[in-house]
Amino acid sequence: MSLISLIIPCYNEEKALPLFYEEADRVLSGMDVDCEMLFVNDGSSDGTLDVLKELAEKDPRVVYLSFARNFGKESAMYAGFCNARGDYVAVLDADLQDPPSLLPEMLSILETGEYDSVATRRVDRKGEPPVRSWFARKFYKLINRHSDADIVDGARDFRLMKREMVDAILAMGEYNRFSKGIYGWVGFKTYWMPFENVERVAGETKWSFWGLFKYAIDGIISFTLAPLNIASIIGVIMTGLSFIALLFIIIRRLAFGDPVAGWASLVCIVVFIGGVQLAVLGIMGQYLAKTYMETKKRPHYIVAESNRSDVEKIR
Repeated sequence: MSLISLIIPCYNEEKALPLFYEEADRVLSGMDVDCEMLFVNDGSSDGTLDVLKELAEKDPRVVYLSFARNFGKESAMYAGFCNARGDYVAVLDADLQDPPSLLPEMLSILETGEYDSVATRRVDRKGEPPVRSWFARKFYKLINRHSDADIVDGARDFRLMKREMVDAILAMGEYNRFSKGIYGWVGFKTYWMPFENVERVAGETKWSFWGLFKYAIDGIISFTLAPLNIASIIGVIMTGLSFIALLFIIIRRLAFGDPVAGWASLVCIVVFIGGVQLAVLGIMGQYLAKTYMETKKRPHYIVAESNRSDVEKIR
């Protein structure tokens, strides 16, 4: 019988966890598979760990990994991949925005042998602020146009994968991880399953607009050189414009004896060009910072506590 591993990153999900477990248990009980539920406590400050310990005591299928501090969702998912033992591996959020009820259909699609993973995508953005939706759509267009990562608009982290795809993901051990891009980069044949947006059952979202913006920047920098190319193009354009302006001033002075006036306009131009230079340096700095973090070879996560003795506690 096949083994399916569910990876559930958790950060301050004390209220949502009992509801998630109840729903996941109901769905898994109706599936003809063995299963393990791998909960990764990402340094929660509430009672998340206590809830996980209670669930582990009453259900041997529950495995928990508790980080030494908050390492972020990407690290939590990576820890799950490192320690999942299933023939099929799924990633779900604990707030039930990724409905476990889709798992039977996802598994049946994989068992046909035609696909290597089944990924979910939202068909609408109900309940999401219009500004966030606009930026999200622009992000997907930008990264798909300028990178090798195939990321579908509305894609969620919720997907079910065969073991071969999980092993390929683990082979990409970079420190700066952007899983949506990694899924697309490793390839494999993916079936996209649409579903309507679902509100979280309890608690509050951990993603602010600024947090999502920084996450999007990380994804762009990780999978495309477009910002560097844009910076180079801007530099060439500004150099050309400056040369044309210089010729214009020289010709006007020689032909008409017109003194160069306009101190205010000169200051504006200097400030503008200085701003462009700082922006370009900032783009270069982002790539340099990512490279710097990669060379440190720091672990992606540190597990402080687990109910399974064979987990990889540092990787």
